[in-house]
Amino acid sequence: MLHELLLALLGYTGDLIIDDREYQESLRVNLSPDAPLSDEPTFKLAPDLSFIQPSDREVIERVITLGFYYRELERFAAKSRNLSWIRSSNESPLSRATEILKGKKVKPSVYRRALSNGIVEVLSVYRSAVLHIEQILLSDSLPVLATVTQGLNKFFVLLPPLYELILEIERNHIYGGRLLNLLHKRCHCGVPELQTCIQRLLWHGHQVMYNQLTSWMVYGILHDQYGEFFVSRQEDSDSEHDSPANTLEKLARMSTNDVSLTDWHLGFHISLDMLPEYVPINIAESILFAGKAIRVLRNPSPSVQFHGASSHQSIQKGSQRVQGFTGRISLQKDSSVETTLTGEELLPQAEADKIEVMLQELKDSSEFHKRSFETAVGSIKAIAANHLWQLVVVRADLNGHLKALKDYFLLAKGDFFQSFLEESRMLMRLPPRQSTAEADLMVPFQLASIKTIADEDKYFSRVSLRMPGVTVKSSHVELPKTKAYSDGDSGVKLDTSAGMSIDGWDGIALEYSVDWPLQLFFTPEVLSKYLRIFQYLLRLKRTQMELEKSWASAMHQDHSDFAKRRSDGINSSISQQRRQRFRPMWRVREHMAFLIRNLQFYIQVDVIESQWNVLQSHIQNSRDFTELVGFHQEYLSALISQSFLDIGSVSRILDGIMRLCLQFCWKIENQESKDSTAGLEHIAEEFNKKSNSLYTILRSSRIAGSQRAPFLRRFLLRLNFNSFFETTARGVLNVVRPRPTLASTMI
Repeated sequence: MLHELLLALLGYTGDLIIDDREYQESLRVNLSPDAPLSDEPTFKLAPDLSFIQPSDREVIERVITLGFYYRELERFAAKSRNLSWIRSSNESPLSRATEILKGKKVKPSVYRRALSNGIVEVLSVYRSAVLHIEQILLSDSLPVLATVTQGLNKFFVLLPPLYELILEIERNHIYGGRLLNLLHKRCHCGVPELQTCIQRLLWHGHQVMYNQLTSWMVYGILHDQYGEFFVSRQEDSDSEHDSPANTLEKLARMSTNDVSLTDWHLGFHISLDMLPEYVPINIAESILFAGKAIRVLRNPSPSVQFHGASSHQSIQKGSQRVQGFTGRISLQKDSSVETTLTGEELLPQAEADKIEVMLQELKDSSEFHKRSFETAVGSIKAIAANHLWQLVVVRADLNGHLKALKDYFLLAKGDFFQSFLEESRMLMRLPPRQSTAEADLMVPFQLASIKTIADEDKYFSRVSLRMPGVTVKSSHVELPKTKAYSDGDSGVKLDTSAGMSIDGWDGIALEYSVDWPLQLFFTPEVLSKYLRIFQYLLRLKRTQMELEKSWASAMHQDHSDFAKRRSDGINSSISQQRRQRFRPMWRVREHMAFLIRNLQFYIQVDVIESQWNVLQSHIQNSRDFTELVGFHQEYLSALISQSFLDIGSVSRILDGIMRLCLQFCWKIENQESKDSTAGLEHIAEEFNKKSNSLYTILRSSRIAGSQRAPFLRRFLLRLNFNSFFETTARGVLNVVRPRPTLASTMI
């Protein structure tokens, strides 16, 4: 009987101790590793045993439950440790994806295997205890049942909770990071022996996590064959929603894509489902960044070459340029000295070894210490960010490219854009042609570059002019010498034969060619923000130039007429009447120019230059790539917010004001027309309403009193230096009437 009991304790039933599932022939359960787990222990004494006392039967049935737990735990371990699912390394990802798509739902788990290794350790201790009891029973002349219960008593607090653990894992299909989370929760219990046991199981799970962290943060390789790591590929989640054909097509063409940039921007993400709760999201993001940075450093683009062999690096402080004598990215291929950087140069082996040592120390620790883990991750991120900073800022001359974007997208090279607008002025007085608009603009663009830039700016070759999607707009603007007029808000309309709106020129765009590794910094989203600001500033500068040109042209014509009349001796009374009639028009022009000049000065000086100085200060003081990305995002956000581009009501008013100013300038050319005076009165009325609305909105406490525009009060002070705007905004001097005369409404 004792031998039957000892065998049952190791999971082997017989005639005296049976398993209910095997005893019931109707079920015919095959207790293979794949058989489902039972909800409760099924080991019992045979019901026909009459020689066992009820008290002994109760003790034996309690003890043999340990045998049931042992067998189920062993079955779980055998199933999870089965190595048959490990595929050959020669098997291609394409064929593996094909198998998955055919319906093979095999879901192995390295984390379950690690858990099983810990369970096997516990079971080995249990087997040793059973063997020791057997030796005692064999040596004792009068073996008693109490020897068995006394020797196995401590396992009653270990095996049942472990069985409940694997039961929950099996039923809820828990694996990967969720398994670590479950083990971490089970560690918090009041039984020291059980707590130590669960901590050991968690240690085994962490060994897998640390191996994956080492692969990711030391070599930049995501070793996660079964989607259990909290860092995952983006296409893994997308493939669940794709058709089999799309999935196979993506896998087949992956080698043709620009893997480096795709990996950085879209390739990897944090899988919250696999992120343990005891790992904060900011630490997970640091791990994600560090791995992506190591991938970039270890796999530099072979198409980009750096010039210069010197290892000396410096940052020229105070000159707003960061220079690296290690070399600069160049598109020229005829240079005398060209060096292609390798991963060893960008990330020295000593630094990689340092990262590996920090992770190995965490791996060797018997317990998981959150603070030590976060400190190590922070240090690794700092190392990766510093070397990525060296690559992007020093070697690739980031600050030079930032200065180029400021020159061309933020119109810092005012002479170039002044020349460009002057050269293209007559072209922009006509509607853009759908097919040749971009080609038409290239001529004045190149002429302006020859006059103002020549070969002194090496970054100009990266700038290209584009005219994307010229479309017809609903609000038309009058061309010179057109006679059709409408009382609508948009003012004067083109003749119906015109095929396209003058406003189509507002779509002028710049493109900036960015090479690796600057594409990590200048993302498409960043360049789109620069483009948005550029189009706004170009419209503003174009408006300002048209107002100045209209005044210069009118004065030149007036002086020419005066000189001609004087030389011919003609009576100038008619000319004097015409000048008197249009004198209020020049007051309107001056009001427009005053507003546009002050707005342009505010954006260029108070906003762009001040934010540029802040950004330069951050670049000088930072050695962290992630910090620079954050500072640059703050820089762009400040430019957009302080220029009011993110306030729809203000943007619409400013667009309307600039449109009215252009209409006014073009209307001046029709001075001899009687309809021209009526059109100017309408424009003046609309301009007054919009400018007063603009001042009212900007001086409100919601905008002027907030921190979003720290220099807005200066702008308002310049506008309202003589209280004119404040007075007219209150309706004292500007009372809107149905059809006022120009002379009575202008002061």
